[in-house]
Amino acid sequence: MQRFIEWVQRGLSALLVVLMTAMVLDVTWQVITRFLLRHPSSFTEELAGFLLVWIGLLGACYALQTRAHLGIDLLAGRVSDASRKWVELVVYSLVGLFAFFVMVIGGLRLVWLAFQLNQISAAMGLKMGYVYLAVPISGVLMIIFSTGYITKAFTVRSVV
Repeated sequence: MQRFIEWVQRGLSALLVVLMTAMVLDVTWQVITRFLLRHPSSFTEELAGFLLVWIGLLGACYALQTRAHLGIDLLAGRVSDASRKWVELVVYSLVGLFAFFVMVIGGLRLVWLAFQLNQISAAMGLKMGYVYLAVPISGVLMIIFSTGYITKAFTVRSVV
């Protein structure tokens, strides 16, 4: 399980680097066309917003895996070592349940509805269902990472 999670984390890290690079290039092109060429690009602002959605949601998954979420560490750090694994079990179970019910189930309904209503973005002509796919994909990743921490909490003395 841990090898699979490490593989997913490496892939997620590489994807985030690509998305951030694309966003930097997109915003740079937007500045160039607006201020130097005096003819603003029609799609760059919309693309930057879509990339921000994907980077934000996938970045939250990466932060969960690398334990960069302050609230989770703060709560687990305030209890004794004996009860730490139980706190981690509760915290990561709640994260997994939230990710399943809200992000995966709710996100899939959002994507389905966007495709059913044929929602198209204004400037790029992109189907909005593809933009909204970030929600259920991030939910699945959060479930994977939460499950990894739950199993790790009971196989190792402490995760923190």
